[in-house]
Amino acid sequence: MTFLAFLGLIPALLSSAVQSSGDDQVVRRVIVQDEVIFRVPIRPRVSPPIEWIEKKGPKCIPANMVAGAILSGPSSIDFVLRNRSRVRALMDTDCPALDFYRNFYLQPDDDYICAKRETIRSRVGGSCRIEKFKSLVPQIKQAKH
Repeated sequence: MTFLAFLGLIPALLSSAVQSSGDDQVVRRVIVQDEVIFRVPIRPRVSPPIEWIEKKGPKCIPANMVAGAILSGPSSIDFVLRNRSRVRALMDTDCPALDFYRNFYLQPDDDYICAKRETIRSRVGGSCRIEKFKSLVPQIKQAKH
């Protein structure tokens, strides 16, 4: 990325800091000199009575299907898709903990977010490569006796 392209990105980054809290839950798409960057909000972790079972996942997901994300562990993020399904992105082992950030950024090479290709970047400069995706299937948690 050139220095001028980076300067063009600064207003978009600063505007995210002054947005109202109601806008924080929307996936934003910014285009800077023909490069597409997605700002993906992270929803707070909640523990509903649903357990998500990992199954074999796709190699790529359409970028325009991402509605949001939920941290599911120190090195995994669940993408919530527009059709209400979920896909878990498992990060590489060198990934710093993502729990401290409200947003992350993706810059896909095309209209798909692909494992072993895309990197998730935090607002403070940390980055993690997506190693693989797992499809998530909901299952009702069994009551413990």
